[in-house]
Amino acid sequence: MKKNYTLKHQLLLVLIILGFNVNAQEVPFNCDYNAYLFQFNDVYAIDLASGSSYLVAEDITTQNVNAAAYNPADGFIWGSLKGSKDIVKIGKNFNTSIHYIDELPSSNRYIGDISADGMYYLKAGGTTYYKIDLDPESSTYVQHNATETLSQSINIHDWAFNAVDGQLYTVEKGTNELYRINPDNGVVTSLGVVPILAGNNYTYGAVYFDADGRFYVSANQTGTIYVIQNVQTVISAANMSSNLFAFGPSSSSNDGARCPTAPVLQEICDNGIDDDGDGLIDCQDPSCSGFGMCEIITPPTSGGNEGGLESNNRLSEQINSRNFNRAKSGYTFDRNTAPRVTRDFMYAQRTSDSNFMLQDFVPLEIIGETEAIESTPADLVSITNATEIYAVDYMKEDIPVATVLALKTESGVYEHTKYICDRLLGAELISVSTITINEQPFIKSIIKNTDGTYEFVLSLSAKLANDETNFIVESHWNLDQYQSNAIFYNFQIWANSLDDLYLLGEEVLNLLNVEREISDYNISSPPTVFVRKGQYKNGVLDLQIINTNATEMVNLDAGFRTTETSDFQNLNSTLALEEQYITNLTVETGALFDIGFRIGDGVATPDDLFMSDGPWGIDDSQSGTTVDLYNVTENNYEFELDEFPIERNVELRATTNTYVAAYKALTPRFKAVDLSDYNSLKLSAHGTGNLEITFVKESISDWDEQYKTTIALTNTEQAYVLQMSDFMNNTSEEPILDDVVTIVFKMVSENDSPASKEMHLKNLRLSQESSLPTEILEDNALLAYPNPITTNTRIDFTVPQSETVEFTVYNQLGQQVYNTTYNAESGQNSILFSKNDLNSGIYYCKVESSQISYNPLKLIVK
Repeated sequence: MKKNYTLKHQLLLVLIILGFNVNAQEVPFNCDYNAYLFQFNDVYAIDLASGSSYLVAEDITTQNVNAAAYNPADGFIWGSLKGSKDIVKIGKNFNTSIHYIDELPSSNRYIGDISADGMYYLKAGGTTYYKIDLDPESSTYVQHNATETLSQSINIHDWAFNAVDGQLYTVEKGTNELYRINPDNGVVTSLGVVPILAGNNYTYGAVYFDADGRFYVSANQTGTIYVIQNVQTVISAANMSSNLFAFGPSSSSNDGARCPTAPVLQEICDNGIDDDGDGLIDCQDPSCSGFGMCEIITPPTSGGNEGGLESNNRLSEQINSRNFNRAKSGYTFDRNTAPRVTRDFMYAQRTSDSNFMLQDFVPLEIIGETEAIESTPADLVSITNATEIYAVDYMKEDIPVATVLALKTESGVYEHTKYICDRLLGAELISVSTITINEQPFIKSIIKNTDGTYEFVLSLSAKLANDETNFIVESHWNLDQYQSNAIFYNFQIWANSLDDLYLLGEEVLNLLNVEREISDYNISSPPTVFVRKGQYKNGVLDLQIINTNATEMVNLDAGFRTTETSDFQNLNSTLALEEQYITNLTVETGALFDIGFRIGDGVATPDDLFMSDGPWGIDDSQSGTTVDLYNVTENNYEFELDEFPIERNVELRATTNTYVAAYKALTPRFKAVDLSDYNSLKLSAHGTGNLEITFVKESISDWDEQYKTTIALTNTEQAYVLQMSDFMNNTSEEPILDDVVTIVFKMVSENDSPASKEMHLKNLRLSQESSLPTEILEDNALLAYPNPITTNTRIDFTVPQSETVEFTVYNQLGQQVYNTTYNAESGQNSILFSKNDLNSGIYYCKVESSQISYNPLKLIVK
């Protein structure tokens, strides 16, 4: 009995397993909203609205799948297997069943789609195509139906049925013509060149429809998804409406499949709403490019002379020093006078031995530029690990449209990448995907800069191998994936169009191959989870995270500093994304000067990010100047909402026979800031001698024309309120501080003899208040502004002659709650008083002077 009982259970188990396998293969897609991209034998799900994609299944068959198509008759996806006469049925869980069709040729069939009634139209090159019956209700299910011929040969790589009119549509490589094909008789009709595709030479290996008859065309090499509106109504190019739609992944050996009656969310370009759920609103969305008030996405790019320093937590102060020296010397890059670069007879010709230069790898006359301009930022050599630098800006009718920045490094890859940009300071990483060049899937990124311009970015590096007879090309998102201590030739390429980026990248590889044949590629995949944008404020990171592969959670690992001179600290956190495409969340960090962090799930490529505030720096460049103390500390001051804080306090002590200075960049990239709404500069300070304060304007190149004022420092800390009108230059013009890049605090040695100089600067901020009260102070009057006090107030009074006064605050019981001394100067004076931990209520303040008896003043603390 026991043996029979066991046998019955074994049989039952076999039946359960068999039943499970059958059911697993019989799970249809049932017209979901995804587009599916088949690449070799892997499957990616693509959201056409955002262009984002993620791997959903690997190695679903032993052979490559092509001619993939959704079957409206059974809800499954079908494909053709390379090198055989087999077709494959694919379920939603990507289990497969293979079917042999003897009438099919064994050659690769890479074009296919299925009609509404389940007829599979399958094609390779030439004009012959095959019809396979895939209607499960038919008596000839999974059998050859007919072999037919197109009315003309067309160079295509995919076609798709439009559910609105039942016709096949495709776009031809090279001509970029849209064709309508009658499936009943194979008649091919040209509808004209698709306007948005004109001039391209891409392979359109994946095409899709939506329920309204919009035709989506994906370019293999760049991954750009284009849309042609309502193709069923198109008669010719004259009435054809086409546009960018999204920036998706590049691909090869690929094909696309999608239910043609499933809708695709569309962005409405003027309603202020993210209609399609990709996190981009109205004109930010590529699909709105050129519609209504939205400009076509072809703005000017930043140039090579400003590039190369987008990220690095090790060199913030050195970058700041480089930018300060440019500002101090009045340096500006002038494209009008920069050297022009032209092709010569040695272009794309191999040099002898190893005497090639960076110039030999820079493309010329590839993207139709009207001229190419050398824009080499030579001053990067002194502060980065680059030993040689060469850059070219490509111009079209006086507009910069692309840049190639080439750098040689001898101790590992170049440390700065354009895509690890200041996403916490206004820039946005719109998307990260691939661009296929030389059949290699390089990482491409799309960056929206703080000025609203877009840049398409590609980075790659090459190193010599095999006794310097070959190049190996590498491209990684994370810098730690590159070999350390190797010589690299690095290329950062950015352009205002994806097409130009592709052409420049292709030519860089071609020029590398001319000098030394490329023997291998080592390329990483892009991150599937990345930070699109964020900001740091009041000890909190606000992040917007894009999650393309429905990850549940990621880890955040960070290193940060609270000031320029403090030690690094570590921060670790787990971020819950709950499989959402867009997640907005906050991370508590406390006070920060800079932070570098990585987010990832431990499986896919992680995202790296760096943020820095505009740094403090010191100018001790003069011979005879020695710095004895330089320290930056956190602000503990509570700034008013309408104030512009100059973050962190600084103290500097030096011996000099000329000058020494501290300076504060207002942004990490030395970008200009409009301060014209502010009326005064406030600070607390003490030190030795006179302190010259200068606002450095971007539009002024002559240092003598910058606006300056001077205050006298004493050994006792004092509060200073400086009107903007106090700042003067060598003209009589009033200061217009609409483009300030830095503020400089300078101490000069008198008589060119060595002297010890010291400054302690605290609580710097710009205020909309005037430094002088509108009321005229009587000799014995005190004035507080603001009063009532929320955080702090300014006590104004006048003295006939300089003296040290005593300032005291009492509560209503007459108890002293605050006391300090203040070195008053002849005329108007101000004492800054902070409420700190005082309770709300009424207080009184007095100023004790040997010259004047001041009336007590009532203070109201909220």
